[in-house]
Amino acid sequence: MIATRCGTCHGAGAPEYNDGNLIPQEKRRSVPRMDSDPHFMSSVVWPATGAMKRRLDDGKAAGGKSGNLYPYLGSSNEVRAGNLKMLNDWLGDGTCNLNHFKARGDMPAITKEQPEKIKAT
Repeated sequence: MIATRCGTCHGAGAPEYNDGNLIPQEKRRSVPRMDSDPHFMSSVVWPATGAMKRRLDDGKAAGGKSGNLYPYLGSSNEVRAGNLKMLNDWLGDGTCNLNHFKARGDMPAITKEQPEKIKAT
């Protein structure tokens, strides 16, 4: 599902997460690479803690506002919901969260226990 739904933009031609951070935000033209487990997990665990959930959220965790990448999960709400469930099931129950590495506004920082629940290698 990740290769099919995300690979076009997040494939081998995309920069690694930290390489992208070396480019000023206003000059970035690319998204982070996610074509391997380590690259993918950098958006789940660290350094982009919670980015995957924030971007793919259907709005249920974020007070009704879906993430900007939620539409790319599929062609219908049913397909998107199924793909989001598949991702959450693969990573482990409770591991897809909205928390950042550090607290931001009303959102607390991720806890030590949250990443420990991840069952994907």
